[in-house]
Amino acid sequence: MKVVLLQDVKGTGKKGELVQASDGYARNFLLPRKLAKEATAQVMSELKSAESAKQWRIRKAKEEAHAAAESIEGKTIRLFAKAGQGGRLFGSVTSKEIAEELKKSFHVDVDKRKIELNGDIRAFGTYECEVKLYAGISAKIYVLVGEQQ
Repeated sequence: MKVVLLQDVKGTGKKGELVQASDGYARNFLLPRKLAKEATAQVMSELKSAESAKQWRIRKAKEEAHAAAESIEGKTIRLFAKAGQGGRLFGSVTSKEIAEELKKSFHVDVDKRKIELNGDIRAFGTYECEVKLYAGISAKIYVLVGEQQ
């Protein structure tokens, strides 16, 4: 019997897949536990439309990531911090602060975990960091840390 899985089933397949299962397994295990639906024409059309919607969302997210990457590529963000003697900061500049400044300056919403710093920023100067916007799409930005007045 052909069934469409509604959840991942170990040894059978992943959610959304069309699989061939034995009649007994499908009737006595998969269907009663709502792990699968029998593959009727209606269920197949729902599966196809859900897949096309998923592909559209992925394409849209990639387009937005490309646009964001182009808008921030090579840009410089200015952050200000307090420091002690010798230009060493009290604490450090974090990826959270960089993400907030990106949102404020360039209107690009980035998760702080997607910002890769090359070590801690604990002194004044210019630092290069990479912002990962989507799988395979990233942009290099510069962070200029200056003294707070």
